[in-house]
Amino acid sequence: MRTCQMLYPRDTESRRAVSMDGMWKFQLDEKQCGHEEGWKYGLPAPDMIPVPASFQDFYTEKDIREYTGDFWYETDFFVPGEWEGKEVAVRFGCATHRAEVYVNGNRVTVHEGGFLPFSAVVTDIVRYNSYNKVVVLVNNELNVTSIPCGETKVLRNGKKMSKPYFDFYNYAGLQRPVKLIAYPKEHIEDFSVVHAFKGQDAIVQYCVETTGQHKVILDVYDADRQKVASAAGKEGKLLIPRVHKWNVGDGYLYRFVIRIMDGENLIDEYFEPIGIRTVEIKGKDILLNGEKIYLKGFGKHEDSDIVGRGFNIGVMKRDFECMKWINANCFRTSHYPYSEEIYQMADREGILVIDEVAAVGLFKSETNFAEASTGKQTAFFQEATIPRLLENHLQCVEDMICRDKNHACVIAWSLMNEPETTDEAAVPYFRKVFDRAGELDPQKRPRTFAMIMNSQPDTCKCYQFSDFLSFNRYYGWYVMGGYEISDAEEAFHREMDAWEALDLNKPVVFTEYGADTCAAEHKLPSVMWGQEYQIEYLEMCHRVFDSYDFITGELVWNFADFQTTEGIMRMNGNKKGIFTRDRQPKEAAYYLKERWH
Repeated sequence: MRTCQMLYPRDTESRRAVSMDGMWKFQLDEKQCGHEEGWKYGLPAPDMIPVPASFQDFYTEKDIREYTGDFWYETDFFVPGEWEGKEVAVRFGCATHRAEVYVNGNRVTVHEGGFLPFSAVVTDIVRYNSYNKVVVLVNNELNVTSIPCGETKVLRNGKKMSKPYFDFYNYAGLQRPVKLIAYPKEHIEDFSVVHAFKGQDAIVQYCVETTGQHKVILDVYDADRQKVASAAGKEGKLLIPRVHKWNVGDGYLYRFVIRIMDGENLIDEYFEPIGIRTVEIKGKDILLNGEKIYLKGFGKHEDSDIVGRGFNIGVMKRDFECMKWINANCFRTSHYPYSEEIYQMADREGILVIDEVAAVGLFKSETNFAEASTGKQTAFFQEATIPRLLENHLQCVEDMICRDKNHACVIAWSLMNEPETTDEAAVPYFRKVFDRAGELDPQKRPRTFAMIMNSQPDTCKCYQFSDFLSFNRYYGWYVMGGYEISDAEEAFHREMDAWEALDLNKPVVFTEYGADTCAAEHKLPSVMWGQEYQIEYLEMCHRVFDSYDFITGELVWNFADFQTTEGIMRMNGNKKGIFTRDRQPKEAAYYLKERWH
């Protein structure tokens, strides 16, 4: 497992976490001269922008919005003198897509992967009781050896341009909270919990990793702060009597408090709110606490006006209120792990999450959404670059599971979105990714991947790896749309009949289905892009879903309209949202609210 940077920063008796969010200095490096000119000591001509946020939508110049390459951040931070003797680190919620971190001119860490946290340990570099300077070089170029996949094109004028193999905008920057943290040199690095029920009680198996050999104590408190269980040792079991189970709409959380003790003296303390529940697959059903559940909700994006993919606490609150209003119980973190605060909110609200690693674009196409049903084969997994991609993919899977493994809301891991699966070369790649995820997760949650329309029962070589099948299907939109929707419904049934004939005895969840809709467009009779057609399309899909007992979930694409690369298939973004980008309901929202009641 990873080290302590995966633990969410908290203030305890032994730890400190100070927000570094705010206005940071910022400068693009169009000439790629920052290294040579010593920008690590300070930026020569910076602007000021907010952190956390994407940088693209603050400006009115298109050359900035579309900028691809190196860009730099800088700020000063104060390290208190009383922190001397502790470990000190600057912890980044993410840096998209890769970063080099300098403190007082010293390079302290590099990181690859734009959607997971990392720390720059600066214990021996900072000046205590004084201000220090952190400079971060970030790069947002896309390639085929890191996820998400894409290309970086050089235009005739010399400017670089992102060409993603995915259908969302390549927002970048310091997009999640940055914190200055301090913790003891002997400290809690990681911990995990596995739950089981025995009558009215819960048996919780736990494992704590520390950097020393001192005694470990684990106490569990209920929502009223009453101690309900206690244990000693780095590994063991706890019995929680008359457990209040975490459930949909009932996000009951216990507080697990871990302490390292030297006799009566505290060395380190960490706590985590944790919901106690079980998840399993049994035949064609997904079970939560032993009871069948039907998933209702959305594919989402971290996407909002002005701050792009930057974490926005106000937007997060609005999103959860909209999901509760519409009677949703689940969302998929398409197409990357989200900010940690969102999982904490889902834990509190009792909303289920399918947690997806940023493995999108494993199908060589800049318009994969349009080519999803053409039968196109890209031989993606035959490329010479695959070993390096696999290495990065596995690292991101490890980091995601290590970060999110204790969240009650996380009920499954999605390990890829719409990859190429019609080539036998994909099989060993899939096997390694799925096996690694199974090894890493103590709770052994179900594993899946979202299947592109080209992945049919007679062509897909990889569906056997999924514990439940996740289908992205667009019959009636990209295929046989408009007046052809009756043919689309028949074709949809034919595919589902073919899957049923395989008798896989596995659940199926529709992780994407949707139709682009302009919020201002009404027309009778209906036309594509109109509000009326979006509802007709959803009704058609639901007739298909309701015809098969192995279908156990429907996650509409998408929760809200979101930004994409510009093009003739997109009108200032993807408009498949059930809500507009400013989180107001379209007509289809009222239809889904009734269906999901």
